Parts: sequence; structure tokens; C-alpha cells
Amino acid sequence: LTLPTPGVHPTSTPTPKSIIMTSTICSTTVIAGASSFRSSRTQSNRVAGSVSSSSFSGRSISIRSSTKQSKSRFALQVLSAVVTVPTTPYEGQKTGTSGLRKKTNVFMQENYLANWVQCLFNALPQEELAGSTMVLGGDGRYFNKEAAQIILKVAAGNGVKKVLVGKDAILATPAASAVIRAQKAYGGLIMSASHNPGGPTEDWGIKFNYSSGEPAPEKITDEIFGYTTSISEIKMADFTDVDLSVLGSTTFDDFEVEVVDPVADYLALLQEVFDFELIKSLLARSDFSMQFDSMHAVTGAYSKPIFCDVLGAPESYLFNNIPKEDFAGGHPDPNLTYAEELVAKMFSSDAPTFGAASDGDGDRNMILGDNFFITPSDSVAMIAAKAEACIPYFSSGIKGLARSMPTSAALDRVANKMGLDIYETPTGWKFFGNLMDAGKLSICGEESFGTGADHIREKDGIWAILAWLNMLAYENKEVPEGGKLVSVQDLAMQHWAEYGRNFFSRYDYEGCESEPAEAMMDYVREVQAKCPPGTKMGDYEVAIADDFEYTDPIDGSVATKQGLRFVFTDGSRFIFRLSGTGSSGATVRLYIEQYEEDTSKHGLDAQVALGPLINLALETSKLEEFTGRKEPTVIT
Repeated sequence: LTLPTPGVHPTSTPTPKSIIMTSTICSTTVIAGASSFRSSRTQSNRVAGSVSSSSFSGRSISIRSSTKQSKSRFALQVLSAVVTVPTTPYEGQKTGTSGLRKKTNVFMQENYLANWVQCLFNALPQEELAGSTMVLGGDGRYFNKEAAQIILKVAAGNGVKKVLVGKDAILATPAASAVIRAQKAYGGLIMSASHNPGGPTEDWGIKFNYSSGEPAPEKITDEIFGYTTSISEIKMADFTDVDLSVLGSTTFDDFEVEVVDPVADYLALLQEVFDFELIKSLLARSDFSMQFDSMHAVTGAYSKPIFCDVLGAPESYLFNNIPKEDFAGGHPDPNLTYAEELVAKMFSSDAPTFGAASDGDGDRNMILGDNFFITPSDSVAMIAAKAEACIPYFSSGIKGLARSMPTSAALDRVANKMGLDIYETPTGWKFFGNLMDAGKLSICGEESFGTGADHIREKDGIWAILAWLNMLAYENKEVPEGGKLVSVQDLAMQHWAEYGRNFFSRYDYEGCESEPAEAMMDYVREVQAKCPPGTKMGDYEVAIADDFEYTDPIDGSVATKQGLRFVFTDGSRFIFRLSGTGSSGATVRLYIEQYEEDTSKHGLDAQVALGPLINLALETSKLEEFTGRKEPTVIT
């Protein structure tokens, strides 16, 4: 055994439950998780409770340095222990479609995070977990760096052989999916609460993505939850914290941590998908300008390497591109309410040609033109309609299209005209993953600002932005500099002229009290029970009034209670859902859609066009009466 110098603390992150383990080895007592080493000839285990098993081994850190690094690590010897830590369950660790999300201070409770991670490893097939490679990273929010050290130690304690960690624990959600796939990892843990605020009093989250880079299926998330209700011990290795600020590998005996460039694999993939030279020519034009708002979130770490260093855009095209642990006090949700700085720029008298924003973990996007907003539902439809002609990745054809149920049917119209299959799924990207893995899906989207394709298994904010730039570059490649550019608005009007316009809006009522919100949903179900097909509701006739249910065409799994729908004979509809993406309270979401073929009405404001249907939905639900909310928090 190689022992550290007495008095040198082997770890800066205390082992959970303040474990203190002592064991006599060559007349020297090793204390794992304590602040010093003491001489003794006694052997004992002291824990808050007891340690049922432990193993010690002298483990050597070997470093492979990179010639590109400005700093390197030193080889050293560290004593490591794998211990079984007693713990007790926490209530409410139910993992949803986007993982587990709570307030940050909840995750910072003793063993709260370690419990969940251990339950994840318990839920995975042990023969697959042993010796596996995992990916780890997140959106840069508060507590991520400390959480990464805990996760590494629980991973080592459960037989994981190697973990690839993004530098500084940074890894955008789509980039994590790309790394999992490129490196053929078994899976990955993503530390993010997505578009929710960050900081000591705000939100934190974690989720697991499987080997194809897709979010864990319900079978696994249900098993995780089951284990969280009865967990009694955590298997955890004790070793010095890994320096995540330097690229390179650290090896603890048979466990390796490799700190990787969070951009490299993701950028390489994007270069295979898009025509970077064509986009570069657009960004070089003196009559083109853009603004990309990273909202002080994770895509700030990607914006300069991709848009400036590779595509040649001036840095003035980027703003809010320094990631902050609290997103500079903002709400990193790219919509017309929270991306107000970008909206002000794009709806000004001297607006740029193109504007875009991305969210906390980089998987959502918002697209804007000069004084023009593209809804997410329209965005995915317009990308799908142009993809084969404009984007190299799709030049050989599109396999199929899909949208979440609340997303407008604009994509359906594209699929029908192109002779493609269209799939309507519940909200949650994991439902698209099965279709992609089966070779049935190429492009998909959600009305919640999520757009993507089968290059990875997550929605992808920068992918959507590059898709729009690729389309604009293609449409303008023959336009001489100084000529009339084909604009974002031009592309939208052309699309609507060909396919018709699906007017769409979403009303978010955030932070509602859960009990009244649930009562409102129950009331809506009662109304639905009295609305068979043919029922008149104002000027509309009911075709369907149900709670959306989905049977996966690939694995046969059934998802129930996915949204209360009122679909009318003219294709109009409104939908109510309770969102599970927040850390507390409830968000009531109302979706409203109406199709319009008349081109003379395509320029109407959506709120005007949808006004009668919005009023009908609010009257039907008695939303104000139940929740006390007169106005939505966000209108999309």
C-alpha cells in the first residue's frame, strides 16, 4: 500500500454521513473522510450508524497530460476506500420525463443526491454497469461542481470503470447526448434543471441518459423511484476531488476520470449535419446581421467556438455568452417573456436580420426575424419542409416526422404533402428516441421550444439555430450582396402560402398551488365526460374530448393521462396539461390551435385570430375560479 503523507487530507469533499473509518496498516491509521491522519495501532469503524463493509487499497493517480494544456497535473499517490454508507430514504424523489428537479438546497441535504444516484445504479442491470463508461456534465448552474464530485465517488463505488466529464463540469444536454454516442458510453448523468432559474434558492436537477443518448425510459425511472423509497445504503469510493478545470485523465487504480473538451464531439457532429461553408458565407455578408442570446447559460461555452472560431461571425453577434451559476439572476427560458433583451433588439427599428436564443442546458431555442417571431410549432414544420434541399444530412431523404401532442399540426401538413409518416407522442423527448432508434424518425419537435433530429437523442437548441442559418444561406446564395435578402418572415409567409397557417398559442400559469390546479383538471374531465362527438361548444362542434393516451409503436408501452384535449371538427382544438418541469407548485398550460387556409388572414396576430377559442377554453375550464389567476405568466 502507498500511504499519503500524514497530515495531508485526501479529499476536500466530505464523505456523506461524516463517515470516519480507521484501520491499522503498518502502524499507521488511515482516516478516510476525516481531516487528518493519526498514528494508532487500533482498528475501528466509526460512522453515524455503522459501516457494514469497507475495503482499502493504495491507489495511484497517473496523469496523461496534453501538449495543448497550459497547466498539467502532478502524479501522486492516494489511498482510496470503497465504503457502504448507511442512509435513509427521502420522500418525493419521483423521477419525471426530465429527471428529478427540486430546489437546490433540497439536493444539498445530507445524502439527498447520493441517494438518488445510488438508486439509479441499483436500477441498472448490474452486469452492464460493472466496467462501464459513463458521461457526466451539466449546464453550469450552482452546485454542479460539488455534485460532480459526489457522483464520481458513487460511480466508482458501484463498479463504473470510467467517467468522461466535461471541463468545469460543463456539458450542454445535446452535447452530452453527442458524447455518449461518439464515445460509445453506457450512459450519462446530466446535471440540469433545464430552463428553470439557478442559484442557492432556485432549482437544480439531474437525469440519466442511456447508451443511444436518449433520456431514460419510464421503466428505468419507475425503478429508480422504487429504490428511493427503501434505500438503506450507498456504495461510495473515497478519494481526492478531481480537478475538473484541466483536460486529461486521472486514474484511481481501476477507476478513471477523463476531463474532456465539452465542445469537440458536438461540434464535429454538427459539421457533419450542416453546410458550414454555406453558413459561413452568409455570416460574412455585410448586409446580414444576427444576435444570439445565450442567456448566461451553457451555450455561452459553445457560442464562440462554433459561431466565431469556426463560422467566422464577429463576437458582436453574441451576447450574454458568459455562463453564470445563477444565469446572472435571469430565467434562462428562451421565450418572448424571459428573453426580453433579445426581443427588444429584434423588435426595434434597426433590428438585425436574424435572432436566436437558447436555454439553461442548451436544448431549447427561439427563432426571430426582423420584427418577426417564429413559433416552435412552425419552426419544426418549416425546417422539415426545407431540410432535404438545404441541409446535407437530410439530402438522401427524411424517414419520418413527429411532434408532441400539444404541438400544432403544422408538421402534419408537411408530412402529408411529402408522403411521410407522422407520429403524435406525449410530451417528453424519450418518446421520439424509440422511433429514431427504429429508423422511423428524422425530424421532430415540441411546442415548448424544443426542436431536433436523429443526429442525437435530445432536442438541440444550437442545431435548430444552425438549421435556420443553413436555410437562409441556401435561399440567399444567389442573391448578390446588397440585393433583397430572403428574410425569416419571407420564409414563413412562403410556407404558409403553400401549407396554410396553424395559428397557435400557449398560456403558462406558473407557480399555481397544486391542489386547486388538480381540482381544475378534475373539473375539465367532468366536462369532457358530457361532451360526446357532435356536442356543440359555442361555434365549434366536438370531434374528440379525451385524456390523450399513447401506445408506443416500437415497444408497446402505454402512456396515459398526457393532456386533456378538446378537438373540433374543423381541426381547431384546445388542451390543458399540468407541467412537471418545475421544482415546486404546478404550472397549468393551455394550448390553443386553429387552422387558417385563407392567405389574406395569415398576417393576423395569433392572439386576435385565436381570441374566440381562447375565451371558450377559459370559460370551459373555469381556470380563474380555480386558480385565482386572471392572466398567464407567459404567452407564447
